[in-house]
Amino acid sequence: MNELIQTNLENMHSEDRQMQYQAFMFLLQVTDQPLDWAYETWDGLLADLAHKDNHVRAIAAQLLCNLAKSDPQKRMLKDFGRLLAMTRDPRFVTARHTLQALWKVGSAGTEQQAVWLSGMEQRFTECISEKNCTLIRYDILQSLRNVYDVVKDEGIRSKALQLIETEDNLKYRKKYTGLWRAR
Repeated sequence: MNELIQTNLENMHSEDRQMQYQAFMFLLQVTDQPLDWAYETWDGLLADLAHKDNHVRAIAAQLLCNLAKSDPQKRMLKDFGRLLAMTRDPRFVTARHTLQALWKVGSAGTEQQAVWLSGMEQRFTECISEKNCTLIRYDILQSLRNVYDVVKDEGIRSKALQLIETEDNLKYRKKYTGLWRAR
């Protein structure tokens, strides 16, 4: 890992929000492609999931999702539960940013996809009593669509349509179905 990356990893903890945001954008771009230094940052990012600053938690979660493609040891299989737990963060914006990035785990490989799909199904069912249930469900279905668009697995499409059918409110069922119309 080079010095620029290390500096940006440090800057993601900055109290200067502009500096923190610039570091996040840089790191998001760098981790968008497979890389060889993922494990140099992995444990630190996992620790940051419990950071007192919700911005740091959100950045760490999104970067870990990006690093799923750079994980030949398949650490994500055991750490996915910690990311899924972040979708219940006390700060809804942090939870939502995490949820919107989880699809990257699902597109990282077949084993990761199985863990991710199980987590998405579980979360879809559990969120029924939460304040922002319809947004959470929409994000889950968007995540399913994103992975489907990458891997073209009809099982994902089938699971999404099955989940949509469990929605009692016809307005939301129609909205969710809209994600699965031909593109």
